[in-house]
Amino acid sequence: MAIVECKNVSKEYKPGKVVVPALKGINLTIEKGEFTAIVGPSGSGKTTLLNLIGCLDTPTEGEIILNGISIKEQKKNQLADIRRDNIGFVFQTFNLIPVLTAFENVEFVLTLKEYDKKNGRELTLKLLERVGLKGMENRKPSELSGGQQQRVAIARALIKSPSLVLADEPTANLDSKTGESIMKLMRDLNEKDEVTFIFSTHDEMVMKFANRIVKLHDGKIVDDSRRKK
Repeated sequence: MAIVECKNVSKEYKPGKVVVPALKGINLTIEKGEFTAIVGPSGSGKTTLLNLIGCLDTPTEGEIILNGISIKEQKKNQLADIRRDNIGFVFQTFNLIPVLTAFENVEFVLTLKEYDKKNGRELTLKLLERVGLKGMENRKPSELSGGQQQRVAIARALIKSPSLVLADEPTANLDSKTGESIMKLMRDLNEKDEVTFIFSTHDEMVMKFANRIVKLHDGKIVDDSRRKK
């Protein structure tokens, strides 16, 4: 089953009178349960592609289909609903709310929709335990290490039970040992729960964990290879 379909997707930016092509004719299908790394040098278009798939931006040309729904010509509020209901995000800068505890940062996502508070609390505690943060629920981001903050971000991304998680350079601000533990955690979630993950990265260690590597160069796919799990 296809989670993501990119059909001849191009993206241009126009800072002033200059047209800057970021992506050129991308054709890409991501199936349910894949663990895919989008790789390439700085400026290759990998973050742009992730932003388009995540409905944070829209293509200049082409079409993106998420879970069978075309996002072409969707209004902003409709794109927000698609993001909320289908996609979890993990950012390299964690993007946690500094005044909230780890528990509150995760539970906050549920408040964007109606939810049962008792069940929401139980789910939040269960997820924090699963990502290795049992006993740290009441700590604020400033009281957590970088790796622990990223674990909170992963729990936050999963609280909605999304079909797709997008991770933009998830190990960029972590040391190699912590980065490896984060990748092992996400691979475990992928294998046990069949959560589909797409990463943008230039980290060789992240690439070793991926079962599919899509290489971009100058906004084009130049290689697409799969590995056995």
